[in-house]
Amino acid sequence: MQGPRFADSAGSFFEGEIQKIKPEGKGEQKERMKQIFYGYCRVSSTGQNEERQLIAMAEKNIPVKNIYVDKQSGSDFNRPQYKKLVKKLNENTVLYIPSIDRLGRNYQEIQDQWHFISKVKKSDIVVMDMPLLDTRRGKDLMGTFLSDIVLQVLSFVAENERHNIKQRQAEGIAAAKARGVKFGRPAIPLPDNFNEIYRRWKNKEINGIQAADLCGLTRATFYNKAVIFEKQRR
Repeated sequence: MQGPRFADSAGSFFEGEIQKIKPEGKGEQKERMKQIFYGYCRVSSTGQNEERQLIAMAEKNIPVKNIYVDKQSGSDFNRPQYKKLVKKLNENTVLYIPSIDRLGRNYQEIQDQWHFISKVKKSDIVVMDMPLLDTRRGKDLMGTFLSDIVLQVLSFVAENERHNIKQRQAEGIAAAKARGVKFGRPAIPLPDNFNEIYRRWKNKEINGIQAADLCGLTRATFYNKAVIFEKQRR
């Protein structure tokens, strides 16, 4: 019963702090005009669509040429577009990301990237789905303290959610296998002439390349089929 009350009070507290954020003055607006805006989007596979993230970037008036998109799994951090983007960041730039998990795959990686961008590169960061995570605002002690708390919490949530997703995937795969569902590419059936070609190959009448060509297979596939064929005959 403690959890919901804590969540409600924490949410109310953060909402109150967001409302305290003062609107930009003329000096801040002028400074904002000098800054260069970048956006970073990531989808975990080429089958996913980044359109929703791009629309959100467009609403922030981020130039299209300054939006970098990676279509790779978050299971590793070797993302070419992200690396190109980071090289462009400096004290005069603002990086927009749709959510905190765009920065990394786990708690520590998110923390490291946040520190590198904001402290080493000295760029501002704006997390679009969490107004408190905007390094342009609240640079006093209280603002920094609140941002640090939110960053810690959201980094933990991102890692925990990733763990839960992987666990659900593993459970789903295990359940599917128990039902007899097979994963991976469908097996290539043996060609009708395989027995005859296999016999000729074993008798050294033809070599492996010729045998594979006659069967319409790659040499590796022919050899693999030959091994399985021999085991089945024993």
